[in-house]
Amino acid sequence: MIQVYTGNGKGKTTAAIGLALRAAGAGKSVYIAQFAKGRCYNELKALNKISNIKVEQFGRRCFIKKLPAEIDCQLALEGLRRAREIISQRKYQMIILDEINIAIKFKLIPLNDLFKLVKQAPKGIELVLTGRYAHPRIIKLADLVSDIKEVKHYYSKGVKARRGIEY
Repeated sequence: MIQVYTGNGKGKTTAAIGLALRAAGAGKSVYIAQFAKGRCYNELKALNKISNIKVEQFGRRCFIKKLPAEIDCQLALEGLRRAREIISQRKYQMIILDEINIAIKFKLIPLNDLFKLVKQAPKGIELVLTGRYAHPRIIKLADLVSDIKEVKHYYSKGVKARRGIEY
């Protein structure tokens, strides 16, 4: 099955991590590749304590705010290569490609490369793709799509990101 969490609202990665916890609790092995992220977020500290969840990051410490640099492309391509390798090993029952939609939007990864990876994933693997701007071709291919919309956000009132809540 292919699941997509997209939209401009808060909670796409959080939803995917919740799914990872549920799968791990059921004894499944979970692999999470984070694209365009390279910081140690607090959820990673918790996930690293769970033996059947493995997380790898393929991004710099800072998130892309303008045009991506060459290093951003190299890291994203390495993440895609690693995801292919992980899928081919068939060791994990769930694979989460966190912020992969952002990597496509910023052209860090060619859409066709992701499309091929998704189409080639074996039936027994739950593949989860997160990030804003999910491409229509990916949405069409997915079995489940959640469009998380922002209705109201405290950032607009000047509230800064809070430790343990946003990171």
